[in-house]
Amino acid sequence: MTSLGGAEMVDWNLAVATATRLVRPGPEVSRDEARAVVAELRKHAKSSEGHVRSFTRMGTEDIHDTPVLVVDRAGWVRANVAGFREVLKPLLEKMKDRRGGGPGGAVLGAVGGKVTGVELGMLLSFLASRVLGQYETFAPATRDLPAGANGGGRLLLVAPNIVHVERELDVDPHDFRLWVCLHEETHRTQFSSVPWLRDHLEGEIQAFLGETDVDPMTVLERIREAAQSLAGGRSDGAEDDEGTTGGGRSFVEIVQTPAQREILARLTAVMSLLEGHADYVMDGVGPDVVPSVTEIREKFKERRQRGASRLDQALRKLLGLDAKLRQYRDGERFVRAVVDEVGMDGFNRVWTSPNTLPTKAEIAKPADWVARVHRRAD
Repeated sequence: MTSLGGAEMVDWNLAVATATRLVRPGPEVSRDEARAVVAELRKHAKSSEGHVRSFTRMGTEDIHDTPVLVVDRAGWVRANVAGFREVLKPLLEKMKDRRGGGPGGAVLGAVGGKVTGVELGMLLSFLASRVLGQYETFAPATRDLPAGANGGGRLLLVAPNIVHVERELDVDPHDFRLWVCLHEETHRTQFSSVPWLRDHLEGEIQAFLGETDVDPMTVLERIREAAQSLAGGRSDGAEDDEGTTGGGRSFVEIVQTPAQREILARLTAVMSLLEGHADYVMDGVGPDVVPSVTEIREKFKERRQRGASRLDQALRKLLGLDAKLRQYRDGERFVRAVVDEVGMDGFNRVWTSPNTLPTKAEIAKPADWVARVHRRAD
């Protein structure tokens, strides 16, 4: 998604324009219904704060400084482009300094920022119709998209996607909207209650980007290898270190360096914790405030596992979205096991420092985390 030629590595405005032009339209709703949905999501987002704080024993009444924004699909695109632009800035500057430094630079430079803007826009158009909500950790404030003060992010609720899924699942819309808000509010509570978490994640991401080899010919060679692998280069069905066949690896995984894989293992563990914790909380709070939570959970889980069309499944695998689904499952299992063993207060020791975060291995074996952090014998 980056180019080594021209003044701009990515044409961000073109990325937004491309995504908003290609994204599928949302479900049909009347103007009055749309206003009602927005109002209800805002109300549920506010009520979720107390439910989540009480259940998790995290945060206080005045800890949140992040706004809640109910957006459409185009609004989600604009917010994420702003976030990408912020996070990728160091890498793009690094690549800009190296552009034109050899024949490979000329090849990639010919592509230009406009083509990469289109590529990014196409990716975002695919994702924009699938995200129900998102806590934007690294979001910079803009005129149209405010963010929290003192480095706080913003909470996005994508109204058309929520309406689409509640209709698809045929569940109570009021219960489903609250259920979604509980999940996203948990993410906001995680970051607002754990001051070091944002900086830790940003450091890991920048370390990951810092290991990116910006030599043009190396990039081309790695992309070529990735394309061959995705086309079935490992047809023998052999399994890799993660227990999956090479054909099951995403493009993102294939183009990584060894150092990046180590960093990604740590990031995967953290994201599994955050996503699993949010799933655990919304299911834990649910029975008291969401009457049809059992039906919603069962139908939503089936939807996750089933996926959509064959093309959708292929894109999910290519982009690594299957790994995100595993994060929900593995992370929720970790949180549940730890809370069952040491209680909620014992689990909350996970937020003490980066050293108490679970490793990727400990996500799979929660008892190992309990033994390490709580210093218990087997």
